[in-house]
Order: sequence, then structure tokens, then C-alpha cells
Amino acid sequence: MEMINSQNVDVHCRLAFVVSRFNEEVTTKLLDGALARAKERGFANSDITVVWVPGAIEIPIAAQRLALRRSPYGAIVCLGAVIRGETSHYDYVCQSVTQGCSQVALNQNIPVVFGVLTTDTEEQALDRCGGKHGHKGKEAVDTAIEMVASLRRLV
Repeated sequence: MEMINSQNVDVHCRLAFVVSRFNEEVTTKLLDGALARAKERGFANSDITVVWVPGAIEIPIAAQRLALRRSPYGAIVCLGAVIRGETSHYDYVCQSVTQGCSQVALNQNIPVVFGVLTTDTEEQALDRCGGKHGHKGKEAVDTAIEMVASLRRLV
């Protein structure tokens, strides 16, 4: 039996972050935690690219453009916060961003990590970027590194 486990493995690659400016109080905290984790895991500033986009719906197209660059990234980490409002707009945005990120990952053969919070309230979102529910930005970096390591072993 072959078992591939790349948990807690460090890899060297370039990382790209696509960050939504909408709900910036939350997304800035996600990015700050993600960058701190990347530094903890040995990434230099020169290994990292950060692209800000207006909202979550714009994340997939920026991720795709990054995936197509000549200077390749090991993974793309998408960070955003979609907070439910009083309309069904929330459902459409969540579905579109989720499908878009998955499509980029599969079409471009690169890990596109979904670090987009989808919560009912701003309080829930803040709880997930350093509050009582951990830090999803940090977790997204750990996921990106693990996926890069796993995919390298599957060549």
C-alpha cells in the first residue's frame, strides 16, 4: 500500500495571495495571519505576491491570471469574507467564488486554497481570523504548503 502524507512538511516555492478588499477589517486580519504563518514556515518576502481585488467575486479571475504567469507559484491562497445580508446575493457570491476557485485549481493544475470566510455575521468572521475559532488565514497557508508537497510526490 502506498500512502502519501505531506502533513508538516516544509517546501520551498512561491506563494500568491488574492485578497478581497470588501469587508477589509476581516480580510486584513486574514492576510496578516497568513503572512505571519508564511514567515514562520520559512518564506521570504521575495517568495510572496499579494494581489488585492475589490470583492470576493473578483478573486477567481485574479487567481487564474496568477496561475498563468510565466514565473510560477506553488500555490495561490484566496482570502475573503462574505457575510450574509438580507438578500439572496450572499448565496450567489459564495457559490460563484467557490466554483471559480475550484475551476482555476483544476484547469491550471495548481493548488488554489479557499480561505474565504462565509459567515452569517461579522462577529463570526472575526472569530475566524484570530478569535475563538482559530485563524483561517494561517490554516490556509498550512493547507497550501501541504498541497504543494503532496502534489510534488504525485509526479
